[in-house]
Amino acid sequence: MDNLDQRLMRCFTAVFPTLSEDAIRSAVQDSTAEWDSLASLLLARTIEEEFGIETDLAMMDHLTTFDAARAYLSERTPA
Repeated sequence: MDNLDQRLMRCFTAVFPTLSEDAIRSAVQDSTAEWDSLASLLLARTIEEEFGIETDLAMMDHLTTFDAARAYLSERTPA
């Protein structure tokens, strides 16, 4: 797991503490009970703090899975 994955996993784990790492990696927003609109906002805010980036509501479209969030961040954060 690279640094981006580790940091992103910390964000997801903070928002979804009852899910295992495997469950987080396979979770899909529309089919994960814990992943409601409030959790999406909290996840976005947690990611902003962890990665030191500012996001807008358009980011929410990219927070539907762990891999989608990772792809979004890999385009916007330095390696």
